Parts: sequence; structure tokens; C-alpha cells
Amino acid sequence: MSEPIPPSPGRPRPRQGHGTRLSHRLAALSAGMGPRMQGFLWQPEPRFPGSAARGRQLLAGNFRLGGAFIEAPGVSPWDITPPTDAFEAALHSFDWFDDLAAIEDGAGRTTAQAWLADWIARFGRGKGPGWSADLTGRRQIRWITHALFLMSGQRPPETRLFQRTLSRQANFLAKRWPRTSSGLPRLEALTGLIYSACALIGIETRLDPALRGLAQECATQIDAQGGIVTRNPEELLEVFVLLTWTSQILQETGKRADPAVDTAIMRIAPTLRALRHTDGSLMRSHGGGRGAPGRLIGALVQSGVRPSRMKGLAMGYARMASGRVSVITDAAPPMMGAGSTNAHAGTLAFEMTSANHPLIVNAGSGASFGPEWRRAGRATVSHSTVSLEGYSSSRFAHKAADVPPERQGFDEGPTDVSIQVSEIAGGEGLILSHDGWRRTHGLVHLRSLTLEDNGSLLRGEDGLAALDANDRERFMSINRILPTDVGLRFATRFHLHPDVVVELDMGGAAVSLTLPTEEVWVFRHGGEAQLSIMPSIFFDAGRLQPRATKQIVLTQRVRGYGAAVSWSIARPAALLPAPDLSS
Repeated sequence: MSEPIPPSPGRPRPRQGHGTRLSHRLAALSAGMGPRMQGFLWQPEPRFPGSAARGRQLLAGNFRLGGAFIEAPGVSPWDITPPTDAFEAALHSFDWFDDLAAIEDGAGRTTAQAWLADWIARFGRGKGPGWSADLTGRRQIRWITHALFLMSGQRPPETRLFQRTLSRQANFLAKRWPRTSSGLPRLEALTGLIYSACALIGIETRLDPALRGLAQECATQIDAQGGIVTRNPEELLEVFVLLTWTSQILQETGKRADPAVDTAIMRIAPTLRALRHTDGSLMRSHGGGRGAPGRLIGALVQSGVRPSRMKGLAMGYARMASGRVSVITDAAPPMMGAGSTNAHAGTLAFEMTSANHPLIVNAGSGASFGPEWRRAGRATVSHSTVSLEGYSSSRFAHKAADVPPERQGFDEGPTDVSIQVSEIAGGEGLILSHDGWRRTHGLVHLRSLTLEDNGSLLRGEDGLAALDANDRERFMSINRILPTDVGLRFATRFHLHPDVVVELDMGGAAVSLTLPTEEVWVFRHGGEAQLSIMPSIFFDAGRLQPRATKQIVLTQRVRGYGAAVSWSIARPAALLPAPDLSS
């Protein structure tokens, strides 16, 4: 089976309004009167190879884009009614040119040329949904890097139209990139413009303003630790990819970027390495997925930045690793306010991977599967952490019900997330807390994690506690509305990857977890809570539907001013009793 192309990380694209599309079209029309290219100064190679298998699927009329699938043999892609906005964006970005170009003996060239000519005829003067600066930037990069492939055997009129549209797109990018959202969309637009100025004769004057814009973005959007404000690991990877592409084409054409660009690359590389599990995938959090296979390691290699161990948090994530086992924990508050439309309420959630196989996961981003799944994926119950009945640790604005899902952000959540690194013999540990329920319930979530025995044992403790007099008063005011002695219910959740086989063991006191390699891990708990295995969902952007999976749930109630549960996940040789917190 071919591996599908994932949509852009965590960025569901709202359909453009009439005013926005009109302004794009006017800018594209006026861009046709700007400088025109007279030929190619340089023809850079594609930075990542496409998939011949995916290319053959396209030739057969199987369009798997943006998490959706359309079967349309013998039909131009521009005659397809896009099932989702993500599909439409992926189609107009032309990222799939990489796959057609990867087919042996140039067998995809005729189709690529026909679909390109059809797009130019229909949309080349500014019509259609593809004329946003970020999509135009992505499209421009693909057209330039595949120019030899596309122009081979073209008739002169077709070549002139192709070059004229390249010119229009370059001029459009020069006009529109300053009005594009900061972060990844603006970097996509700027990278397309820099490619144009480096590769196209007659467009060279566009380079200096673009380089100044790129330096400004690097200085303002990438912090001193190599992170971005959204805390989306996959989005950080895409930013890194664009910066490495820019650095390479500038080197190849004898030009230099502002030092801010090189500094950003140097800062991001160790952060990405810290966010990488032992199977090469990224932590799935805040709208981001695992990353396209090979993309992370390819970008790190192309960057030329030497591996180094990062001290402290990486973009707010804490990593423990030993013996080919990795545990990555979300140890910082999510983004709040207007920009938090992709943030997740997963504070203190962790993922665990053994060698090449994920074990404990978060459900991930449901953006590819529609607004309801998208909202569900952002909730605390979709993460491997503690959830309080009826309340996520971060919450939407009260008016969110009247706002489209893609524009709903958080207005309340943790403001104080603490972390301490604990030194233990033969391992490493974390002591964490967050106050996401302090204002509403007077409760703080306390979590400790220790990875021991060369990665063969993960111990954990989770508790909710009212820490001071004000917290206790608030908690008691909430508890009074509950039936006597019932207490406030909370659950510690461990979402399992769909490839993990789950079985109750030891008379229901333990859970056996078997990986595809037949490696077995055993989950146990300290007896303070009720253990159950419940259905769960795993959002995989490469699939057409959410995948069914399981979750282990430890349910407990807060009586008095606090309660705690203890648990462990161990390979059989490392099995030890879970710590007893009942005393």
C-alpha cells in the first residue's frame, strides 16, 4: 500500500470568504503586469523524493489528499468537487507533483503536463481557491523544482504560458506575503518568493525584500529555545523544512541569508530532536501529527546541524529516554486567546514509544475528519492524562458555540505549570503539576513519572489536591452539590495505539499490552482506583476514517481534599509492584 500524503499539520483551512477571494483575485490580476521572467537562472532539485507508488495511484485516478479519498479515473482533478477544504488545499498546492515525477521512466510526465495546462487555463489569472499566498508559495516551489520535468516535450505556446504564470505567481507573492498570517503560512509564501527570485531571470529584484521579511519572521516567530508559539511539533518541522530549503537554494546560487535564518535553523534542530520518539515520529500534540515518514530525519540531515542533547524543556515538552524507550510529556500551558484555535487541552499528557512502535499515545488531531472530530480531539479526555468529569483542563470561550469550530480558541486553562527533574538511581524522573482546575474546582493536578531499568519500567502517580485554604473552600462549595460521600470523579487515561493488542490479565488486576513485534508490556495499578478498558479513537491523518482503539482508564473520586492513583507500565523482566499510596 502506498503511504498517503498527510495534510498540513493542524491547519484546517476555512473556506475563503467572498471578500478575501476577491482581494486575492485582484492582486493576481495586477500581478500579471509586473516583471516577467525571461528564463531560468537556476533549477533546484526537489528536496525530498516523491513516492512512485502514490504517483501510480494518481495516474489510476485515486486521489488521496488532505485526509480524504476520491476515485475519479480519467477525470481532470480540476473537475472533482473537493470533499473537504483540506483536500482542496492539497490539490492546489501541487505537492503531489513530487509523486508523479517519481514514477519510473518519466511515465507521469504527460499527465502532469496535462493537469498543469488545465489548471493554468482555468485558474492562471487569479480565479479559484488556490490564490492564497501560502498555497501559491507551495505551488511555486513545486513548479520551479520540477521545471525540467514539466517543460520536456512541451510546445512553445505551453512553455510561454507556464513561464507567464510563474511570473504572475512571483509578483502575487511579492504583493501578498505581508498580508499573510505570521508563522507557517507567511514562511510558505516567502519561501516561494525566494525560490522565484533565485531561479527566475527577471525576478531577481524580489529577493532582498523577501530576505528581509524572512529574517523578521525568524526573529519574531522562533524563540530562543527554537520553539514556536503554537507549540505544534509538526508545524515546527514544516517551518524547519522551509528554512533549510531556503538556506540551500541561497547557498547554491551564491547568496546568503540574514544571520537570523541560520540562527533559527541552529535553534530548531535540537528542539525537533527532543520532540522525536524512538520510532522517528513526533509528539502528537496541539494539532500536530507524527510527521510524514522520513521528513524529520531528512530535514535534520539536510540542515547540517550536528546532533546535540537539549537541556531542559523543548518547546514546553519534557523528554525521557532510555534503552530505545521514549516518554515525551506536555509540560507547559497551551496557547490561549485568538491564536489558540489548534491548541489542545492536554497539559501533562504523555506519549510512550518502545523502539519502532508507539504504545501510549494521544488521540491526536481530528481536523481531517470534520469539525466534531476536531473538537473532540482537543478535549482533555482525548489525551493520556487526568481528566476531571465534565471539565477539560483548558476550556473554550463561553461564546464559542456561536463561532465556527476552526475559529474556536481557549480563554481559560492552566497558567502555572511546574516541573522538576528528579534524580533516581538507574533512571530519570519528572514531578509536574498544573492548575487548570484551580479556579473552577480548587484542585491542582499533580503527576510524577519515572523511567527506570534501562527503559523497561515507567512508574507514575497522579493526584488531585486542594492545596491551600482558598482551594479547600472552593472545592467544598463544588462538593456540596454532590450526593453525600460520592466525591468528584476523575479518570487517569492511557490511550493505546491501534496496533497494540490489549488483554486483561491476573484476574483483572493487570493489562497485557502486546506490540506488533510480540514484545509484551504489563500495566498495573496500586488498587486505589477502578480499572477498565474502554473504546477510544486514534486520529491518523493518513487514513480516511478515525481508527478504533482502546484506552486503559483508572477511575477514582476526590473525597476530603485530595486523592491519588499509582500505576506502572513494565516489560515482564522489570515487573515490580506499583507504589502503594493508600497509606
